[in-house]
Amino acid sequence: MSPTASDVVNGGISFWYADDGLPAVRGPLSGDASADVVIVGGGYTGLWTAYYLKKAAPFLRITVLEQRFCGYGASGRNGGWLYNGIAGRDRYARLHGHEAAVRLQKAMNDTVDEVVRVTGEEGIDADLHKGGVLEVARTPAQLARLRDFHAHELSYGEKDRELYGAEETAERIRVAGAVGSTWTPHGARLHPVKLVKGLAAAVEALGVTIHESTPVTEIRPRHAVTPYGTVRAPYVLRCTEGFTANLKGQKRTWLPMNSSMVATEPLTEEQWETVGWAGRETLGDMAHAYMYAQRTADGRIALGGRGAPYRFGSRTDNDGRTQETTIEALRDILIGFFPSLAGVRIEHAWSGVLGVPRDWCATVTLDRSTGLGWAGGYVGSGVATTNLAARTLRDLVQLDSGQAGRTDLTELPWVGHKVRKWEPEPFRWLGVHGMYATYRAADRRELTTHTPDSSRLARLADRVAGRH
Repeated sequence: MSPTASDVVNGGISFWYADDGLPAVRGPLSGDASADVVIVGGGYTGLWTAYYLKKAAPFLRITVLEQRFCGYGASGRNGGWLYNGIAGRDRYARLHGHEAAVRLQKAMNDTVDEVVRVTGEEGIDADLHKGGVLEVARTPAQLARLRDFHAHELSYGEKDRELYGAEETAERIRVAGAVGSTWTPHGARLHPVKLVKGLAAAVEALGVTIHESTPVTEIRPRHAVTPYGTVRAPYVLRCTEGFTANLKGQKRTWLPMNSSMVATEPLTEEQWETVGWAGRETLGDMAHAYMYAQRTADGRIALGGRGAPYRFGSRTDNDGRTQETTIEALRDILIGFFPSLAGVRIEHAWSGVLGVPRDWCATVTLDRSTGLGWAGGYVGSGVATTNLAARTLRDLVQLDSGQAGRTDLTELPWVGHKVRKWEPEPFRWLGVHGMYATYRAADRRELTTHTPDSSRLARLADRVAGRH
């Protein structure tokens, strides 16, 4: 018998912290201070930005302010997908032309290898395995979307992507009912917490100051305000992603979308024989309310999905605790994909938030008149996108300060993108929950009727959400 959801370790931030241990928390800010650059947020975006800025200009005095500890948010809770997806590419193609979006996609492809390079150079062992990304279709409607998706990716210059039928898919992984898949080499599996811990240590070794247990309550030009003092700097960079709504005046800027995960017990060799997955690709699907999964370095399956997508008033959780109905729903997905694992225990469940702009477009901006900059809105693809965003912020700061000229990164179409705010409550709660209810209804219809008609429901939800 498998345990019920109430028997699962629930919360505790994430399985990744249960596996690798909580960090020793660095000291808080002890009073007013000054810096050349102050970075608000100690997740991937903030740490990568500090890393690249300090590498480019070692003389800079850089301070990172983090409300809990580095990696407490999405950087320590995500699915460990280092891949080349980026939110908003199609919109950028419409706004700036197809070739501009192709350049953005090429930069994302290269970013996967950049993270691999830096982790090796800095000696960060993050259980990284570059097996690519495999996305499967399990119904005729999903297969039609998969083929369209594959062709769409090729149109953005991804010529090394491959399309597989049912037999070729089964040779890679034995997903029940899989009728096809698409694979890209531009992806890797990693351990999120090992990456964020290693990155924080590398940043500190370069001479960056990190203050943890230091919540920033307000950002204004050249000031980051905390309960313990204010840090003044010519540049204040907001790298708060899903926690942006906690800042004064930012309640409706980015919506904190909830995503939930479970991790199984380690599988036996016999169980892995029934599953396959020898290539250790990250695994996704073509459902409207999609799933994402990885085969961990210690032989587990870590699998995620949306669960309860949004908390009223843009609230965020404290410790990653997850609803029992969500745990059961994720377990159902696991067993639906791999029926042979029906007796496998779910050992850990957790949740976290990701930042969603109103138009679902990731952005990087530096306002030269105020010195305020920000990056985020990754909509679930932040493990790699944070790195590209950080290098872009570095170039924008150097351009503004006269240390360097324009670069290929400062000319990418997501730089300086503006978007309207989310609606006030209760409209955004109703909208988000209605959107995901519609997606799930579309998926249920496809599974039971095996017709593509349900895609009309999903397209309606996309239009209401502003995704297209």
